[in-house]
Amino acid sequence: MSSTELRRTALDALHRSLGATMTDFAGWDMPLRYGSERDEHNAVRTRAGLFDLSHMGEITVTGPQASRFLDHALVGNIGTVKTGRARYTMICGEDGGILDDLIVYRLDDTGAGSPRYLVVANASNAQVVLDALVERSAGFDAEVRDDRDAYALLAVQGPESSGILQSLTDADLEGLKYYAGQPGTVAGVPALIARTGYTGEDGFELFVKPEHAVELWQALTKAGEGAGLVPCGLSCRDTLRLEAGMPLYGNELSASLTPFDAGFGRVVKFEKEGDFVGRAALAEAAARAERTPPRTLVGLVAEGRRVPRAGYAVVAGGEVIGEVTSGAPSPTLGRPIAMAYVDGAYAVPGTAGVAVDIRGSHEPYEVVALPFYKRQK
Repeated sequence: MSSTELRRTALDALHRSLGATMTDFAGWDMPLRYGSERDEHNAVRTRAGLFDLSHMGEITVTGPQASRFLDHALVGNIGTVKTGRARYTMICGEDGGILDDLIVYRLDDTGAGSPRYLVVANASNAQVVLDALVERSAGFDAEVRDDRDAYALLAVQGPESSGILQSLTDADLEGLKYYAGQPGTVAGVPALIARTGYTGEDGFELFVKPEHAVELWQALTKAGEGAGLVPCGLSCRDTLRLEAGMPLYGNELSASLTPFDAGFGRVVKFEKEGDFVGRAALAEAAARAERTPPRTLVGLVAEGRRVPRAGYAVVAGGEVIGEVTSGAPSPTLGRPIAMAYVDGAYAVPGTAGVAVDIRGSHEPYEVVALPFYKRQK
């Protein structure tokens, strides 16, 4: 494969047969939408949507010192994650900058007290994360394995997702907590069934071998016919996560921000045993944030119809007081919304006089607390 050739998932031909509009995302040819992205978004909010997320980067970590190694390599306390559970965490550089945000699943013990973890990185950072983990594993009795080609990843999201999936599996979905994962069989296909969604809705992720991806997609599609399930692309995934106030690497998170700058200092666990990469810089960042609070990530809701985009300035009283990180029309709210980092004095919900500079025009916006949308449980 040439360096310019896009990678394709195991479901590529199926997406094309469904008439998907394809796009380059982090070097992968991925479905952007199948028809109306608004209809896909609303289907996930009210019924169910089916996503191909096979571009995500899976890395397996095993060995007697796997827990100690991950505690050293990542900012979270991974050693306390119980078998069958998952944790949201980050990997930072020595300077404390965020290299990526991750989900780490503790799958099982491979025998003789040797745990097995699945680290899931964002597609755009998968190689960076893999290289960092390999480098940081020196001196630990732990193995880091690139498993990006070993998995296809499908996600069923929305209020009807549990019923659709339960009709295809004997796994106890009722007992599967949020941020957990367990092995099971779905439509006869062996899978890791996880419950760690990125849409603000209940839902499940299914890690399977690539050769099983098409049959599983077709089985889920058939099982979801009566429940209104539709195939969904990356475009509505972005508006869903934006409404849910969930950060996207490259927008809300970057190597130039520490977790404390981004408002995610809670994921850094200084109390864990041993040193970890970036500890000194992160301790400084935490102290700095106490002395001089950094800009705060807030929600902005438009009073008009013009849509803000990442990089647009947030202004008040003629001064720049922040920057938009993500913006889009919100199908659920019926108005444009954005996430933005703003100076602390303007971060309180309801703060008056805040606007976004949209191509020279200062459009009024209301400051609101995140998330914009929270599902009724």
